[in-house]
Amino acid sequence: MQNFEIKKSITAGVFSIFTIGLLTVLTYKTGLGIFLLASFGSSMVLLYGYPESPFAQPKNVFFGHFVTAVVGLVVLHFLPLPIYMTIPIAVGFGVGLMIFLNITHPPAGGNPIIVIIGGVSFEYILSPVITGSIIIIISAIIINRLILKKSYPNQK
Repeated sequence: MQNFEIKKSITAGVFSIFTIGLLTVLTYKTGLGIFLLASFGSSMVLLYGYPESPFAQPKNVFFGHFVTAVVGLVVLHFLPLPIYMTIPIAVGFGVGLMIFLNITHPPAGGNPIIVIIGGVSFEYILSPVITGSIIIIISAIIINRLILKKSYPNQK
């Protein structure tokens, strides 16, 4: 493994600990609500390991998580089918919609599974999806720009 890859893996790991740690503290040590979403863990791979990727850009992170969670909620609450049918339908529609809208964020593809298995309410959109997404995006901008000195988000 080259020195650059070792440094990249360590920094991605450290800043993932920081960001997920922040969300965890907000969730479990305050009364402010839920900020953690399981798919945020895989978002860390993109935000800190590959921030130049189009899939790691703030628009994709925010709207990818938002759209797939909404799809999961709509399917959960309005499609009266067994879970073994609702999960694949919701994932398929969520992935297809992300690609169609050009907001693809691969970790968000798991959100409909989380939503349906968890049987969550529509409040889930606000917390953790919107609030958590905003926090991870702000953290990624600060860390990538100020600490890692990377051009993030990409300026096109």
